Amino acid sequence: MKPSGQMTVNLTGELEQFVRDQVQSGAFASNSDYIRNLVRDRYLQERDRAAKLKALDAALERGIADAEAGRTMPVDVAFRRLRDELGLDEQSPAR
Repeated sequence: MKPSGQMTVNLTGELEQFVRDQVQSGAFASNSDYIRNLVRDRYLQERDRAAKLKALDAALERGIADAEAGRTMPVDVAFRRLRDELGLDEQSPAR
């Protein structure tokens, strides 16, 4: 059994050469450092995406609860308030 944290990765010849070139250019200390960096970046992206989805779900739940409780307003009133808050006049085109 391999020690914890160790993993074997099989790459095509082209990808292996790309990793070696990246290391040889001095951008990374080793092949492992390069792969670790890629995995870390992807991990952080996925973690941030999950956090954003969780926040969006919570906002949707709050919005649904507000609607069910009758805390709503006509859409024209809502847009007028938004225009006022953003300092837009009635004729400003939507983007």
